Amino acid sequence: MSMMDPSEEFPEEDIQTIVKPAIAQLLNGESFKPSKVNDWCNTIIDTCLKELQSLSKPYKYVITCLIMQKNGGGMTTSAACYWDGGKDGKTRVPFENDTMNCIVTVYGLSV
Repeated sequence: MSMMDPSEEFPEEDIQTIVKPAIAQLLNGESFKPSKVNDWCNTIIDTCLKELQSLSKPYKYVITCLIMQKNGGGMTTSAACYWDGGKDGKTRVPFENDTMNCIVTVYGLSV
């Protein structure tokens, strides 16, 4: 098993630094509005993808965004991936305010 160059490791901390503000800048102070959810998800994903590309890491990224109204119901997500655990990775960034929950998941697939 060869050692991976540290500059090519899955950049989880960098991703967190990109995703957290992308969510907060858009959703802080907002109330859940079903008519805006698609636009919010698309904006968060587009913002994150642009910033992730600027990292110039050897990864292809897949981003999911889930926004759900807080109404007392539960929310569960799960994922299964078949990949190289030594190179590929994922990170999940949760956000909540008084009216909604948001979970953004970023998957990085080494190229």
